[in-house]
Amino acid sequence: MEGRPVNPVSAKHLPTRVVLAFLFLLALVGVVLLGAGEAGAQSTLSGGLTGQQLTTPSTGAPSATLEECVTTGSQEERAATFSGEMTAVTGTVRMAVRIDLEERIPGEAEFHTVTATGLGVWRTSDAKVKVYRYLKQVTNLGAPASYRGFVRFRWLNAKGHPIKRADRLTGRCLQPAAPGESAEPPPTTTTPGPGSSGTTAATGSSATG
Repeated sequence: MEGRPVNPVSAKHLPTRVVLAFLFLLALVGVVLLGAGEAGAQSTLSGGLTGQQLTTPSTGAPSATLEECVTTGSQEERAATFSGEMTAVTGTVRMAVRIDLEERIPGEAEFHTVTATGLGVWRTSDAKVKVYRYLKQVTNLGAPASYRGFVRFRWLNAKGHPIKRADRLTGRCLQPAAPGESAEPPPTTTTPGPGSSGTTAATGSSATG
């Protein structure tokens, strides 16, 4: 039985059409995969930014600062001034700041808290204050020694209960040994010496924002 004549044009172009259709299908799959990859990359980037934002301090975070460090040969004139500043958060009625003095003398590995009149006392703001800043000056510092402020912050509600807490350390005030003084640390004692007990003068200020 004699076969049906084949159209020469169809026989010539049929393989090309199949190839083009296959290439188009591959291109379509590639576009889909590329879009999925970009979506995944954007999702990963957003997650990274979210994590970074969670660890980034917010505006108005509490700060502890060494405002002044006076070094001189006269112990009575040696002084350090520390400050703590905080901003009210939702639910805050009052804010409180406490500044402790920490000292480290040569030969000691860690700082220790100095106990003296006027140190380690909570100072509370007026009600409804938005920004509270407290300054404390400590004089009669010993040498050689290094001093810093350990500043504690408390946000209080209407009942006086803390709704938020934070602690910060200030920079260090280095008191070098005066000419003629021994660089060796003083004898260890349980009673604070003149360099650590000292006299203190503190001023507090608050402002509504």
